[in-house]
Amino acid sequence: MNVSFKKRYVLFAVAVLALISASAVLAFQETSIPASRLINPEELVKVLQSPKGEKPLLIHVGSHVMYEQAHIPGSEYIGPASYESGLQQLRQRVQALPKKKFIVIYCGCCPWSHCPTVKPADDALRALGFTNVKVLYIADNFGVNWVNKGYPVAKGD
Repeated sequence: MNVSFKKRYVLFAVAVLALISASAVLAFQETSIPASRLINPEELVKVLQSPKGEKPLLIHVGSHVMYEQAHIPGSEYIGPASYESGLQQLRQRVQALPKKKFIVIYCGCCPWSHCPTVKPADDALRALGFTNVKVLYIADNFGVNWVNKGYPVAKGD
């Protein structure tokens, strides 16, 4: 084997291992938020339309472009929770709230197993002591699992 081929082989092997590791981390999110802490779109719509019960604080933890294109009416844009700046904004937004406040966080950027924002947001809220947090389970993306189903949508800021 010549040296050049060995270097390419090693680089290829490292790249493959990196991809496998990244896939494992992303797949971990899918199973690391317990089902008891998830809420599906149908359930959330019922909660929002019900004349009874506490309405949740809805927090969008994805990209601003997505929020401007379509979001759940009444939800607040906090910033991507995949960045420390987004997590800091989330912490600031909830700091004065009671720890039992009903909060729903969502993103919808991509398939559930690939979303980089909902797990860090959920972890941050749990670390702050919030006990009534739900993560909106969006299997594919916000367009498919919310907008295309005819659920209420707002646009812009």
